[in-house]
Amino acid sequence: MNLLIKNARVIDPQRKIDEKLDILIENSRIKKIAKGIKISKHKTVDAKDKIVVPGLIDMHVHLREPGREDEETIYTGSLAAINGGFTTVVCMANTNPPLDTEQDIDFIYSESKRLNLIDIFPVAAVTKGLRQEELTEVAKLKKAGAVALSDDGYTIKDSNLLRHALEYAKMYNLIIISHCEEPNLSRGGVMNEGYMSTLLGLKGIPCASESIIVARDIELARLTNTHIHFAHISCKESVDLLRRAKEDGVNITAETCPHYFTLSDEDLKNYNTNLKMYPPLRTKKDIQAIKEGLADGTIDVITTDHAPHLESEKDLEFDNAPFGMIGIETSLGASYRLVEDKVLSIKELVEKMSVNPARILDLNKGKLKEGELADITIIDPDKDWVVKKEDFESKSKNSGFIGMKLGAKAHSVISSGRLVMENGNRALIKTKGR
Repeated sequence: MNLLIKNARVIDPQRKIDEKLDILIENSRIKKIAKGIKISKHKTVDAKDKIVVPGLIDMHVHLREPGREDEETIYTGSLAAINGGFTTVVCMANTNPPLDTEQDIDFIYSESKRLNLIDIFPVAAVTKGLRQEELTEVAKLKKAGAVALSDDGYTIKDSNLLRHALEYAKMYNLIIISHCEEPNLSRGGVMNEGYMSTLLGLKGIPCASESIIVARDIELARLTNTHIHFAHISCKESVDLLRRAKEDGVNITAETCPHYFTLSDEDLKNYNTNLKMYPPLRTKKDIQAIKEGLADGTIDVITTDHAPHLESEKDLEFDNAPFGMIGIETSLGASYRLVEDKVLSIKELVEKMSVNPARILDLNKGKLKEGELADITIIDPDKDWVVKKEDFESKSKNSGFIGMKLGAKAHSVISSGRLVMENGNRALIKTKGR
């Protein structure tokens, strides 16, 4: 498909572009970026009053396939990603069975290629079977296409095992993504430990359960001079540790999720199990610290930790419901509040949601450049919308944002030069699934 995007405000932080331009796409690649491109034979997408940015990248999603296709599949997760404005997602290894062999990595790529909707890159497990006993075969996983290593969902408790994993990862230019949870401190907890947990009569999880592992892993990154990326940072203590370590030159990066700068433990007063997640929602003090960490660069990336669960699984007593919520379809709208509240500029938001994930994972993405594949997200910054369960493309509907009014939404999405969503319409690509 050949396309011409007209009248857009084009923002590319990598190339320091922020101006009104047209973009010509031919044979899946960006042919030209300039003012006043005139060509009649191509399909035209009018992006007047819209913002055109490099395709959004979510480097932390759970697609559940293989093993829990009742909750999500690579197909439905791809549709959800498109609905949220993402052209690339990175899927975690804690499926059933986990992604710990070359064959598992091959499966993700082959299914993604079959569907031909967006780019999906797999993260491989650090330990075989996520059992924390024996390292996976890093060289083979790298060769198969793993873009990172993580036992996300589990902390690697053995510090010496993690040290060896870091040393192997460094040899193959891979990062390790750290799930920071001291399980003895979090055991039995279901929400943040504090005033609200006492008020609601629920067992709490202290911030220390996260920050203790952050502190340990910073020291291991320092010891091995190896890149650790910290997943779903939620509390002030962790942000403070990360900031000091970065000032010391330790090779680390970090992410947070929209729910950690949008919602607090006070929102649990109605025992909404869709708001039960790990790490748990923290306090308003922590929200402020997360925003400050995003603003000063301590936190590099906004991800979703998209975690689908069936309604029947979430429709239990709070203590018994599983942790996690979907987020890939609400991420852009919730994150755009940071721009509206002047926490981040739109350029900085694009860095957190596209440029930095590409840089951290060494992907040839996150930029608008002539000659490159056209991965493009067109954002409507004035699109006020209310989150409704029936509008989700995800197979699961467990969102804590249902009923919330958000601003900004993906208008159109171009994935590898193909228009997979135009003005919110995804009907043209739904027939490719199962």
